[in-house]
Amino acid sequence: MLYNLLSPLAEHIQVFNLFRYLTFRTGCATLTALVICFLIGPHLIAWLRAKQAEGQPIREDGPETHFKKRGTPTMGGLMILISVTISTLLWSDLRNQYVWFALIVMIGYGAIGFADDYLKLTKRNVKGLAGRKKLFWQILIAGLVTVGIVFSLPDGLYDTLAIPFFKSVLLPLGILFVPFSILVIIGASNAVNLT
Repeated sequence: MLYNLLSPLAEHIQVFNLFRYLTFRTGCATLTALVICFLIGPHLIAWLRAKQAEGQPIREDGPETHFKKRGTPTMGGLMILISVTISTLLWSDLRNQYVWFALIVMIGYGAIGFADDYLKLTKRNVKGLAGRKKLFWQILIAGLVTVGIVFSLPDGLYDTLAIPFFKSVLLPLGILFVPFSILVIIGASNAVNLT
């Protein structure tokens, strides 16, 4: 939003030219998200503790190191979702469709995590949302975003995979682009949050 509002002013006031630089906006977005986490973190954690007297249930057959987590409130991902969403909306170019695709995936997967934690708390069940249901919603969200990407790109771009570090190596995926993209989105999500 700030980019869209302030970068046109660079023609009249040179300091606003900074908003045209991706590195400047990335640094500002990172600091903004950090400040938001510091500001809302203690209040959100205190509120979650008050609402969740017992915290997340711990599996009895799990590792002993997990027992010390008993009573820790769940849904701390809300803090990250709130801070990253606000920071993204403030500092990114909102005319860029990929910003919206990324936000849809992040908020959608955050909703899956919220539902999982909510079920763990309300049903006092360590399993939460069933694995098949999680996977269904992950595939649906990733599929919708991938289809959105396919329809927003010109022909010949959406079905080509660029290999990092090799400018001229392009692999045509054709129809395999859709399942490959879904696999990458789901794999990236579960690689950092499969516990």
